[in-house]
Amino acid sequence: MTTPKILVVEDEGLIAMEISDRLRKLGYTVTDTVATGEEALAGTTRTKPDLVLMDIMLAGAVDGIETAARIRDRLEVPVVYLTAYADNATLARAQVTEPYGYVLKPFQERELKAAVEIALYKSRMEQERKKLINDLQSALAEVRTLRGIIHICPSCRRVRLDDNSWQRIEQYVQERTDAVFNNGICDTCGNGAASGEDRR
Repeated sequence: MTTPKILVVEDEGLIAMEISDRLRKLGYTVTDTVATGEEALAGTTRTKPDLVLMDIMLAGAVDGIETAARIRDRLEVPVVYLTAYADNATLARAQVTEPYGYVLKPFQERELKAAVEIALYKSRMEQERKKLINDLQSALAEVRTLRGIIHICPSCRRVRLDDNSWQRIEQYVQERTDAVFNNGICDTCGNGAASGEDRR
């Protein structure tokens, strides 16, 4: 199993170093530490981390919440917020970006690890869910099925349609499925034909 890669977005240098050191101690790979939203977008694109730890209050014109929204929309990389701000207005803004978790400063190492592990697990499950949905949609697009009762004449093997007209069974099936018919003679009929030829 590969080591999870994490990008740290924190505008206070000493705190960024401390977070990075803790993450490495916990066994993660820190792809980079950046201080602004613009650098976070560029770093996420460049290093393709498995997770972004995002401080909400950042230097520059774009804060952590707006940056997280852009990362989610463009790159689909999960974000966990690092913040000392837990007021209702900030949390309401942050929730709209669908983060994978929050870590309130100051935090303990076990809190950081728990938040990271839960976020990584949720991200893996979401990726598997999307893949499963895509696989199912692809399968449904390729498979067409016949449902309900099909009325077949036992003599001519034609199918009665809803308007009471009759249609050859091959044509009926081909119009409602992706089946392709290839005519051939089965062993029973082939043996019968051969016997008939012998009698002649």
